[in-house]
Amino acid sequence: MANKAYKFRLYPTQEQEKLLAKTFGCVRFVYNKMLAERKETYEQFKGDKEALKKQKFPTPAKYKEEFAWLKEVDSLALANAQLNLQKAYKNFFSGRAEFPKFKNRKAGQSYTTNVVNGNIMLLDGYIKLPKLKLVKMKQHREIPSLHIVKSCTVSRTKTGKYYVSILTEYEHQPVQKEVQAVVGLDFSMNGLFVDSEEGETANYPRFYRQALEKLAKEQRILSRRKKGSSRWHKQRLKVAKLHEKIANQRKDFLHKESHKLVKLYDCVVIEDLNMKGMSQALHFGKSVADHAWGMFTTFLGYKLEEQGKKLIKIDKWFPSSKTCSCCGQVKESLSLSERKFHCDCGFVADRDWNASINIKREGLRLLALV
Repeated sequence: MANKAYKFRLYPTQEQEKLLAKTFGCVRFVYNKMLAERKETYEQFKGDKEALKKQKFPTPAKYKEEFAWLKEVDSLALANAQLNLQKAYKNFFSGRAEFPKFKNRKAGQSYTTNVVNGNIMLLDGYIKLPKLKLVKMKQHREIPSLHIVKSCTVSRTKTGKYYVSILTEYEHQPVQKEVQAVVGLDFSMNGLFVDSEEGETANYPRFYRQALEKLAKEQRILSRRKKGSSRWHKQRLKVAKLHEKIANQRKDFLHKESHKLVKLYDCVVIEDLNMKGMSQALHFGKSVADHAWGMFTTFLGYKLEEQGKKLIKIDKWFPSSKTCSCCGQVKESLSLSERKFHCDCGFVADRDWNASINIKREGLRLLALV
């Protein structure tokens, strides 16, 4: 079985917006209440892990007697808040994450509800949700009939737009395609990536850099406004809309580029890069974040998997840039300022293209071992 989510825009009425705001608030309130109690217990039994494991933690039902208004919202949304906290604690104890933090109203507004006895239904231009009844929805694509709806996550962006992410489950057994066309991609700060076939870049437009001047101007205006005033709220919305536009442009570009690659190749080879470490070590924070390499590789990965194709990640310490793709000689050092690769054998090529060819060859070697 496999999962796939479909995201659509919602257009709730004013009454529905009020109930959504109440649900977001209740979910956050319950999460923070349970976290406060768990934190207190954790501090009490910090030195005794066995005793800590035996402790019983609160459920949302515990608070409904004291706070009757919790009964007004979807109970499954509150139950999912408990599950999210349990997952956060599990990740903390396994060493995968830090200790859970309290939720802030400004950080984001969303809740998840599950399908139980037909409480969620897709109708013509509408979606039926618990407590909300029918909510107008822009369904820009069909959900296949074989996909079973499991849950829905309703969210509100900082610009005041509402979305629903519908998680579906379906039987998926992709036929593994024979690997014939293979491409190596080397991360490039100038154009997202350089491919090993033609040495072409993706020509990423750097949407954040393009909007930086306008964004700085709007943020300066916001800083002069009195926080909480009507003018401050209007200006905050302008800044939020600019950020949202940049994020949407970036996602659209990355989806299209990954789709092109999946259509052309049976296997894509990339380096398993630590982008956070790269941005901190080389002081390329804005440029690295603007390219969103991690998001691109995620898109590439699931698109390839859906079609029975492969994504191979080679070791980040593999000397792709220092190795000559012609004779195989490895240079001892290569500075970032050297954009052309020069080898003693006489081979001269663009640094990133040379690296992408080496990445492809290493991918083919790993592929042969599988």
